[in-house]
Amino acid sequence: EGGGSMAASGAGVPEGLCGPERPGAGGLALLGLTPSAPSCPHGPALLFVKTSQGNGEGRRFYACSACRDRKDCSFFQWEDEKVSETRLAAREEYNRNHQPSFTHRQNVERYKNFVLLPLSKRRFCQECQQLLLPAEWEKHSDHQLLCDISTAQLKSPSQLLYPLENKKTNAQYLFADRSCQFLLDLIIDLGFRRVLCVGTPRLHEMIQSKASQEEDIRVRSLLLDIDFRYSQFYTEDEFCHYNMFNHYFFGGEVRPIFSLLGHNNQEMPMFWIFPYFFESRILEFFPSFSMMDYQVDYDNHALYKHGKTGRRQSPVRIFTNLTPSMIVLPVEEGYRFCTICQRYVSSGNQHCELCDSCTSKDGRRWKHCVLCKKCVKPSWFHCNNCNCCALQNHTCEKTDAGCFVCGKAGHKRSTCPSLSHT
Repeated sequence: EGGGSMAASGAGVPEGLCGPERPGAGGLALLGLTPSAPSCPHGPALLFVKTSQGNGEGRRFYACSACRDRKDCSFFQWEDEKVSETRLAAREEYNRNHQPSFTHRQNVERYKNFVLLPLSKRRFCQECQQLLLPAEWEKHSDHQLLCDISTAQLKSPSQLLYPLENKKTNAQYLFADRSCQFLLDLIIDLGFRRVLCVGTPRLHEMIQSKASQEEDIRVRSLLLDIDFRYSQFYTEDEFCHYNMFNHYFFGGEVRPIFSLLGHNNQEMPMFWIFPYFFESRILEFFPSFSMMDYQVDYDNHALYKHGKTGRRQSPVRIFTNLTPSMIVLPVEEGYRFCTICQRYVSSGNQHCELCDSCTSKDGRRWKHCVLCKKCVKPSWFHCNNCNCCALQNHTCEKTDAGCFVCGKAGHKRSTCPSLSHT
């Protein structure tokens, strides 16, 4: 069809995956997926190991991949635990009973019937977060309802649905229109025709809406999201119920992705939306990525807002494997092109001759520390006790502290050699 494919991911991701919370002292290490993993209502469970400082690896267990609190999903099983046939049957029954009331296909049929209704008969239950057909009104008679649902509202489901803001389960922070429009313009300018939106419902929504209204926009998108409520508004070619933490498709809906992305072996052009303080972690696993200075802001997050000073400034950035010079940032918002770095940077991000880079991460002008041999935040000062830069009134800590798991220096818990990674 011409053009390329790309993936955009970020919104709707819980703020860090630390594993399910369990009582007692110590830390948790994620070992990952195993072929024989048991399942909860959110798909195959992940394998974890509990650790205590300096004492090595503890007992392994399976827990829910999506929920970090047992109040949200109580699934727990020791790796070496023998589970009876009776308990396995009860678990399967429990998993079935905790799936959505309607399948995706049923929701598609319900939507077709819903749009045929006159405006006066289009109702949405705010408590159940469900489009209602006339035969279902009585069942929801004591619920808070929205009436006269327009076509425009149906095309903007992220504004009709309540954002799920449990930080330990869903944490749906939705892109502001400014950021969505920038991403869409960027996608179009780069010539992409197919977009895989992973946990970015508002971007998907804007792509769908623009494509239906403007003939010259020929971008197609597919949304992968754990929020099944979106199945009420999108066909099976537009939405897949998906858990990104265990790569699980609830309905086995994989074929549409292959048809959308093609079958070549090239690395897919990608935009990954995440806070800048995860940069080192992201680049550790994806060395072809680089971080852009563009501030991504959200409608429903108190701190992740686009601004110029202090805590109002969003820390969320775009990480991409595209050539940085290709990502043109809006000059009217203060971004400029650095001819040395060959990328767009924020107005306060000044090029450091010693680092030979535009070093600021948060939009402010950073300063170079000769002792640390790098640029640091303007509010930081070099501490001789810590032998590094930190806030002036910080508490000095031992810098030779070893790994939490084995107690040895030179590595972190996540890369401890004593953990047998799956």
